[in-house]
Amino acid sequence: MMVRLFLTLKFIFLSVTPLMAYESMFEQTPVGEIKIIELPERIALEAKSGGPYFQSDNGLFRKLFRYISTNDVAMTTPVEADINPGKMRFFVGAKDKIKNISSTNEVEVRTIKPLKVLAIGVRGSYSMKRFMENREKLVQWLDKEKKYELTGEAYAVYWDGPFVLGFFKRSEVHVPIKLRDTKPKNKK
Repeated sequence: MMVRLFLTLKFIFLSVTPLMAYESMFEQTPVGEIKIIELPERIALEAKSGGPYFQSDNGLFRKLFRYISTNDVAMTTPVEADINPGKMRFFVGAKDKIKNISSTNEVEVRTIKPLKVLAIGVRGSYSMKRFMENREKLVQWLDKEKKYELTGEAYAVYWDGPFVLGFFKRSEVHVPIKLRDTKPKNKK
């Protein structure tokens, strides 16, 4: 009985912690919390698909993993995903920024400017349903908080790899925002 408990706890620990050693581009949003985040400028490695992100086997992770393996670029967390059309972004960490990396037919290297987002922390497997439910929570928050307005589409932020059990996975939904312009318009 004790051996079984030890093996179960070891499996859970190994499932939850594999990405802890990776450089993080920013801090995780706590589960269930909605907050405004100022994301820094960052270099993205982006792969695109012809269809929605959640279609089966979109191959985006494999394209990006192949790219970082070939170019000796360290994995960072989190990974971002646009939903429709499907895109996935890995980020270049501080120690790899000096490397001469360039776009290929499968992966575009691009700089993403600083961005203000409204974020919600999520626990559970990655799915379209979970993404949409949490996107709706952000939209409702913005409807009540008139100080900000949307400036773009919602996207997913994934903190854990494919081998982490669904219940333990952490993600976020982000929507780009800006302060609402409240200045009165000049009339001529």
